[in-house]
Amino acid sequence: MQGKEEIEKARERVIDAISQNMNLYGVTPSVGRLWGLLYFQNEPMTLDEMKHELGMSKTSMSTSVRHLMDLQMVDKVWKKGSRKDLYVAEEDWYQTFIDFFTIKWRNGVNINVSAIEKSLKELNQLLNNNDISEDINQEIQQDIAKLHRALEYYDWLNRLVDSFESNDIFKYIPKKKDYSE
Repeated sequence: MQGKEEIEKARERVIDAISQNMNLYGVTPSVGRLWGLLYFQNEPMTLDEMKHELGMSKTSMSTSVRHLMDLQMVDKVWKKGSRKDLYVAEEDWYQTFIDFFTIKWRNGVNINVSAIEKSLKELNQLLNNNDISEDINQEIQQDIAKLHRALEYYDWLNRLVDSFESNDIFKYIPKKKDYSE
């Protein structure tokens, strides 16, 4: 069929670019390739169909789909008459970005804030110890100040993530235009 080869070539170019760039965000190229494949499908796909298209093992395919579902980049769907699990890619790139990054950012913020709070507690306890030298006292004070500045940053980052999750970010950086024309 005329044009089919050109369509496949155009899709493959985009899928390749996506798979190469997904590693910037902690996703392997093969997982990026899977998302690209699902993105260009007009129908939901089963694990067997994905396995056939990408030449990956069913176990690897299942793990990759689960990873994409955890990142909210793929959804499981139901289709009447089908007994197998079916999957589709989230097609809203804005929402995919928001989901992907807010999951990563929230996790990073929580880990770092927890460590900072634990360290602040320990440093404040040490500060209350009368047996420490003036040099150690000064060093503790400097560390406490640095950690408070870090907490201010994480508060800002949490508010930034909130603006993504509420879509308020689009008030400040609006979506440009509809490219489906």
